[in-house]
Amino acid sequence: MMRTTITPDYLLLQKKLHENPSYGVASLTFAPIIASLIKKTGCKSISDYGAGKRRLAEGLRQAGLLSFDYHPYDPAFPEYGEPKIADLVCCVDVLEHIEPELIDEVINDLKSVTQKLGFFSIHMGPAGKTLSDGRNAHLIQQPSSWWLAKLVSYFEILHLQSHTIMGSGFWVVVAPKKHS
Repeated sequence: MMRTTITPDYLLLQKKLHENPSYGVASLTFAPIIASLIKKTGCKSISDYGAGKRRLAEGLRQAGLLSFDYHPYDPAFPEYGEPKIADLVCCVDVLEHIEPELIDEVINDLKSVTQKLGFFSIHMGPAGKTLSDGRNAHLIQQPSSWWLAKLVSYFEILHLQSHTIMGSGFWVVVAPKKHS
């Protein structure tokens, strides 16, 4: 059974925001880091969770990766289909956009498709963009300690790196927890 990861009203707001050509460019910035991770770990399949305009695939090719199994997922682009299980699940500049009451469902959804590793980048402050209803595009603006408390319920944190890319944030490399 699929969990609810986005409400119909918010999906409409996201589709409208995706009409902005400069919305969803963070993947290009993080692609070299992700490409390096892929080369070091040998991950073959990539699930781009919250893929937007699929810029991560473009950035990975620019970083020299020419052969990889790429699965985009984004509810604003239903033609991509449902999230797919992959060796590496990337969620770049997405989690802070999730409706606060659904964040646990989304993190659990991420775990359900993460075969080996996850790469998640999270911005902690306000976005430079607003939704058409006037709210800041970053619905969750919390420090790394808040995010880590959420993530450790589902994942082992293998690496954490703070960054000032596009504002204050951090990225993590995670592995799904194995529950016995």
